[in-house]
Amino acid sequence: MDDDRPSERVAERFGDRGGERPGDVVRRAPLFAALDDEAAAELLESMEPVHLDRGQQLFGEGEPGERVFVVRTGKIKLVRSWPDGRENLLAVLGPGEMFGELSLFDPGPRTSSARAVSEAELIALGHDEMMRWLARRPEVAKHLLRALAQRLRRTNVALADLVFTDVPGRVAKALLDLSRRFGRPIADGLLVAHDLTQEELAQLVGASRETVNKALADFASRGWLRLEARAVVLHDVERLAKRAR
Repeated sequence: MDDDRPSERVAERFGDRGGERPGDVVRRAPLFAALDDEAAAELLESMEPVHLDRGQQLFGEGEPGERVFVVRTGKIKLVRSWPDGRENLLAVLGPGEMFGELSLFDPGPRTSSARAVSEAELIALGHDEMMRWLARRPEVAKHLLRALAQRLRRTNVALADLVFTDVPGRVAKALLDLSRRFGRPIADGLLVAHDLTQEELAQLVGASRETVNKALADFASRGWLRLEARAVVLHDVERLAKRAR
């Protein structure tokens, strides 16, 4: 009976979301992908549920980094602000994606703000609890290193794209990336409900809203996609993939 108690306590605290158990969501994060049910339940015992309404800020740039987060439902955006008021959208994160783990190694202030793009449910783990848990399971460290390496690789690719890829190519690449994480098949294509405004999409691409809108209109005129409110329906993924190269 005792073996079942952690799982029961976790189920009571976190509940189910669309039939997916909390442990399933945690295991979608690269760091925890290899955990069995027992290990996932043990980890969740130390975690806390966090609810955010749309537009609500989780933490601000410059604040102390004290917790690691896994997105359970909804979407979170990471934003960097500049002194003149401009913002740079660094990433949009969805279910199973983790953020805040860099502060495990660098105790300095947060380098970005985190806000809810849509209503969101998160699972949070304090750094002290995280380090104690890693000490008991050193085999997980390699997954953490892999996750950090992948993040560095994505950053390098994004920097190269800003230099070598034109705006339409970056728009196509951004849409394909969003489709892999948030897309779902419908009758006439792949619906990508990204929940981003035109300005946020432009920030993600690293270009002006006018230039990004021009690229989207061109793709739509070619029949590659259809624009909807805070969403896009992809009709020709293959053509977009070629344009993204």
